[in-house]
Amino acid sequence: MEDIYLRGTAVRLPSRLRVDDAVASGECPPGLVAATGTVSVAYSPDESAAEMAAHAARAALARAGSAPADVDLVLHADTYHQGQDLWPVASYIQREALGNNCPAMEIRQMSNGGLAALDLAAAYLTAGHGHGDALLTSADRFCTPGIDRWQTDPGTPYADGAAALVLSRRGGFARLVSLALHADPSLEPLHRGDEPFTRAPFSNRMPVDFEEAKRAFVGRVGMSYAITRAHAGQQTVLKQALADAGMELGDARWVVLPHFGRRRLQSIYYKPFGIEPASTTWEFSRTVGHLGAGDQFASLDHLLVSSKAAPGDRCVLVSVGAGYSWGCAVVEITERPDWAEVREESPDGS
Repeated sequence: MEDIYLRGTAVRLPSRLRVDDAVASGECPPGLVAATGTVSVAYSPDESAAEMAAHAARAALARAGSAPADVDLVLHADTYHQGQDLWPVASYIQREALGNNCPAMEIRQMSNGGLAALDLAAAYLTAGHGHGDALLTSADRFCTPGIDRWQTDPGTPYADGAAALVLSRRGGFARLVSLALHADPSLEPLHRGDEPFTRAPFSNRMPVDFEEAKRAFVGRVGMSYAITRAHAGQQTVLKQALADAGMELGDARWVVLPHFGRRRLQSIYYKPFGIEPASTTWEFSRTVGHLGAGDQFASLDHLLVSSKAAPGDRCVLVSVGAGYSWGCAVVEITERPDWAEVREESPDGS
């Protein structure tokens, strides 16, 4: 891949909600604890997704040393309500964090949105449209009444938070070695089900129930079909990204997986691909929960600020989003950035 670098990362995780406390209050089913292994989720008592994204964007830009004039593109990936209706959230983030005049756009590719934005930004910067940096953000606040963070998608507790990444042609702490995306729309009904199309949000049911949609689809095509197609899609992008990077999965120092629950990670990634949990960010992700499109950026930031990632390490970022689409990127750490010497962000985001 042409010289594209990662120059800065940041996260905004305002607070933490312990699973034990959610069980005690009756919000979280007790069985979820054993099934997911999650101990807490990031939680926003009052900040909207857009506000968290702007916070993370400012921090990532400061770490990258990127001025407004350096940024040629803003892409914001999200999956759920951003705080206002019929509203260009990417423009808000641009105004709050930059105030410049470059294109600012929203990416809606569900949980694959982060790597989709990474791919689009890399292409933009190498196609002659820009010669500086691209600001990538993602944020979601998964709250009632539309989302039940514990039961909307059983097996994956949903979390509130934002992550940001500055991609650059001017150098950085890591090099983007390869990136692959793949889609299989035959699996699109997995998150839609048999419900009719509606005129307004949440007209079919509230909160959203992905499990009901999956049951309807699997009832028509069979579980084997769904599992086989889903595995094939993830395998396709892994093989392509690894081949383009000239490596095997076992050569990676870190494999950054979606922030799913433990049982889901075991069936989708650990067992099929021979991934050892110790080479992943599981110990971090089980304290954060699923950040929608931001899992990969947030876990990469964690590896840096916790001093786990070191120069020479290759990190394989893996993602999947409803629709269905998959992503895989290989990132090589080339140096330890000065800003990574600070302590890891505390639960309140300080």
